[in-house]
Amino acid sequence: QVQLKESGGASVQTGGSLRLSCIASGDLPSQYAMAWYRLTPGPSNEREKVALISTGGTTNYADSVEGRFTISRDDEENTVSLQMNNLEPGDSAIYYCAANRLFRDLLFGSQPAYWGQGTQVVVSS
Repeated sequence: QVQLKESGGASVQTGGSLRLSCIASGDLPSQYAMAWYRLTPGPSNEREKVALISTGGTTNYADSVEGRFTISRDDEENTVSLQMNNLEPGDSAIYYCAANRLFRDLLFGSQPAYWGQGTQVVVSS
């Protein structure tokens, strides 16, 4: 079992930056692939993959954030971060930290095994 706690959500203006952080605890979080997903306002309740990072540091990004967002992990501190630059109103969402044993499962669209509670990001124009 892995427990995840996000922080860093806020309201910013278009073009601004935010850094989200997630602290992991429990069963050896350094052995898990980590990820950020988001749930945008609207009729769909499906969380969209934003960024993934494997235990070895391999990363994968959604096309919509490639070049603007950077995911990183610090296994000594058991944290994973998401640096978000040049934010757009379409980035407004609840952002969730997630963990899964296998990176490839996340890469191929499987849902993570563990989720945090989420942190809200609002980008105003």
